[in-house]
Amino acid sequence: MYQPETPVSEANKPSMKAAVIPVTPFQQNCTLIWDEKSGSGAVVDPGGDVDRIREAILEVGMTPEKIVLTHGHIDHAGGATELKEALGVEIEGPHRADAFLLDGLEEQGREYGFPARKVTPDRWFDEPGTLLIGGHEFEILHCPGHSPGSLVYVNHAHKFILMGDVLFQGSIGRTDFPYGNHEALITAIKTKLLKLDDAYAFIPGHGPGSSIGMERRTNPFLK
Repeated sequence: MYQPETPVSEANKPSMKAAVIPVTPFQQNCTLIWDEKSGSGAVVDPGGDVDRIREAILEVGMTPEKIVLTHGHIDHAGGATELKEALGVEIEGPHRADAFLLDGLEEQGREYGFPARKVTPDRWFDEPGTLLIGGHEFEILHCPGHSPGSLVYVNHAHKFILMGDVLFQGSIGRTDFPYGNHEALITAIKTKLLKLDDAYAFIPGHGPGSSIGMERRTNPFLK
């Protein structure tokens, strides 16, 4: 169902843990992030398969305090309203520039053949800004290009990043949408993410995790 929970940085022996649940036909990485001591945490990008996400929450013993969105695409946000109602928590993020995508989720669902509902976040984010998950602080970086309101969340204490669909292992987010912007995406990656040191590890929106150092050295889109 999900990848076993693991500390985000063994070297630092952190109290923050993560588990990934692939959801929707797009196999999007819905991520549970929580504080190991308190059990309080967040569900990041619940794109769908809400029953599976709720089972994973129970299995790891996490107490969700919020839902966090990196951007407004259906595979990341399609299940957010249903999960909000089930858990009784608020939705935070993404940037307001993705409001048109969140408003159109039902239409996206019909197009892709799986259910989704419109999402109205309780709190929009912008840069500079701070996201708190289980007492752990994340810096908010606005990295448009894949979508106008795409955000990346960086925890400097543990050198850990919730990346969304901005940067992947060996690739970058798609920009072939009518609102996509390849130049803006590359600029955001190079000016905001590659300034971080090589040790920062990240969970992307799809596929395996990586690190800033690995992508700096090997990602063909960043040469």
